[in-house]
Amino acid sequence: MTVIIKQQDFIQSIADSLQFISYYHPRDFIIAMTEAYNKEQSIAAKNAIGQILLNSKMAAEGKRPICQDTGIVCVFVTIGMDVGFDKVNQSIQEMVDIGVELAYNFPDNKLRASILDDPAFTRKNTKTNAPAVVHIEMVPGSNIEVEIAAKGGGSENKAKFAMLNPSDSIIEWILKTVPTMGAGWCPPGILGIGIGGTAEKAMLLAKKSLMQPINMQQLITDGPKNKIEELRIELYNKVNALGIGAQGLGGLTTVLDIKILDYPTHAASKPIALIPNCAATRHIHFTLDGSGPAQLIAPELKDYPILDTAAQVQSKTVNLNSITKEQIAQWKTGETLLLTGKILTGRDAAHKRIIDMLNNNEKLPVDFSGKFIYYVGPVDPVRNEIVGPAGPTTATRMDKFTRQMLEQTGIIGMIGKSERGQIAIDAIKDNKAVYLIAVGGAAYLISKAIKAAKVVAFADLGMEAIYEFDVLDMPVTVAVDTKGESIHQTAPIIWAQKIQQQNL
Repeated sequence: MTVIIKQQDFIQSIADSLQFISYYHPRDFIIAMTEAYNKEQSIAAKNAIGQILLNSKMAAEGKRPICQDTGIVCVFVTIGMDVGFDKVNQSIQEMVDIGVELAYNFPDNKLRASILDDPAFTRKNTKTNAPAVVHIEMVPGSNIEVEIAAKGGGSENKAKFAMLNPSDSIIEWILKTVPTMGAGWCPPGILGIGIGGTAEKAMLLAKKSLMQPINMQQLITDGPKNKIEELRIELYNKVNALGIGAQGLGGLTTVLDIKILDYPTHAASKPIALIPNCAATRHIHFTLDGSGPAQLIAPELKDYPILDTAAQVQSKTVNLNSITKEQIAQWKTGETLLLTGKILTGRDAAHKRIIDMLNNNEKLPVDFSGKFIYYVGPVDPVRNEIVGPAGPTTATRMDKFTRQMLEQTGIIGMIGKSERGQIAIDAIKDNKAVYLIAVGGAAYLISKAIKAAKVVAFADLGMEAIYEFDVLDMPVTVAVDTKGESIHQTAPIIWAQKIQQQNL
């Protein structure tokens, strides 16, 4: 017998689920992160995990995004062949996209629209965060199963793929590849692995595997029941033994779980895909059976650990309004700071425009001399907010602009997330500047440190405009000092050695 699903129930369920995952971490993620926090021995990594957990609870209570990058929407729709819709005037893709637009423009929790049309050329923002990436499968049955995720650019950009030879080692490839991903995917998180099929099938398997719940500790306790589970445990232990740690700061936990899906492949092939889920893990599963829209169950506040204000652990207050290059020369990598004063913002599009203006000998619309620039694209504010969630974006994308920015604009410091490439480190060292990191996955927490915000240049760029923020006790860590030492280069080596020596 055909079960009729109302189109409006499907659309509303898409919209509701995207709002839901924007501010609720899955309960299993909260529990796994709490376990990682409790066992972490690296002070810098423990501080970062603490900020992520504190941010998670604040986002849940405030119903505001966990991360300012509210993601590209990925949807797996499994439709029973006994299902029909009450209307036939829209495709599944169209219905999903309507739900996406409703969710991302919901007035009480407006989400950041990040999707660009014409990706090779004009890259114009659609302003709705649609279209989504939708995968549809028809199966026997009378339900619709939907798995939906919002994938941030920082983690999605670190996806890897290879066509291995049949005799090549999967473990060797993973252990060689993970360090090349840097910290832009905001560990600790989950690694999804797809093995087999064809090139596109392996990537799809890796993405779909990330929809599964975190269960690594239970799997270790119960013991593996097959070769895939054995591989998951082995990779979990060996990836964590790399010592990369939270935010790449060195530590015991780089991954909370390893997920693997496989599929038969050609005798000459061994496709393998690796896709990470970041510390802003956002996904949910729901079923529609004709009885109405999906009912989503939120985690309870008791699921969150009670933490001290992790952002203020062993931190020193810095007045940015009177900061000098002599003062920043005293900072050491791994040192935690609380920034107070005025900072400017700017990310990819703003940097490109600034460089073009410099190359054309045009006067810049804002004075960067002696200032810090924060790589951020904030969410629009709602109600009485000064600014919406405003966490850092991946700094490596600005590496190619760094030397010219330092030498021609007069900036003395940068704030972002993840490591810097060698070209940026060399420029920082040569100009006796400094690079600080804020915690990726703590966007709502960081926004509370912003006491005033105004657009000062390039308003047409939307969230990529240049803002002036007035911050109070904004938590950061020194990542590259004026001598060119990078914590992302040194800390993982130190912690990998500690883990090996102490069998942690």
